[in-house]
Amino acid sequence: MLTDSHAHLDAAEFDTDRQQLFCDMQQSGIDRALIPGVSPADWAKQQRIAAAFHCPYALGIHPWYCPADIPAAVCQLAEQLQQHLAEPLLVAVGECGLDKPRANFPEDDARRVGWEQQVALLEPQLALAVQYQLPVILHAVRCHAELQAILQKYPGCYGVIHGFSGSYEVAMRYWQLGFRLGIGGLLLDASAKKLRGAVKRLPLAALLVETDAPSMTPVTLRPARNTP
Repeated sequence: MLTDSHAHLDAAEFDTDRQQLFCDMQQSGIDRALIPGVSPADWAKQQRIAAAFHCPYALGIHPWYCPADIPAAVCQLAEQLQQHLAEPLLVAVGECGLDKPRANFPEDDARRVGWEQQVALLEPQLALAVQYQLPVILHAVRCHAELQAILQKYPGCYGVIHGFSGSYEVAMRYWQLGFRLGIGGLLLDASAKKLRGAVKRLPLAALLVETDAPSMTPVTLRPARNTP
């Protein structure tokens, strides 16, 4: 049986057929999926679904959902981690990370999250991962050099780079820092030559299979909703 190492199965896109989805997963040889967290507003639903379907989960704050009061949100995350740390289904911190394109959106674009805000949100989550000896699930878009520099400040931090699409050299640097690479549907795109070249050369132990469902639908299945 396989595990989908990153699937947002708590998303509203699955509210109408979640039970059937898990049946379909079993029939396809997938016995579970790791459900990452993205926002404090979604944690309770995420935890209910993880418990109902016996899925491991992570708690974190995604850079797209950067709160106005970062210290308060980080305190809330720390309290949740402490409260659920003994539960076997809580397995990681995240999804958190950096997204440079979001920082470069125009000032009047509601989707914009400033770079300084993103860093201020990420670093305490890395510290919590080290404190609680949990792996961290990292979102990294066009920021590998900056992210790798930050990770060097947190020895003992380890985990996975979600949705990796970079080069072999970038991947090996993450591997040396203690991170695996989450490989998703982009691998099926013939134009993703850099990723395909990296995966061919990387050690098998460095790779995790993921879908990022319901997002990142493989080119062969678009425009359908992505699932494990």
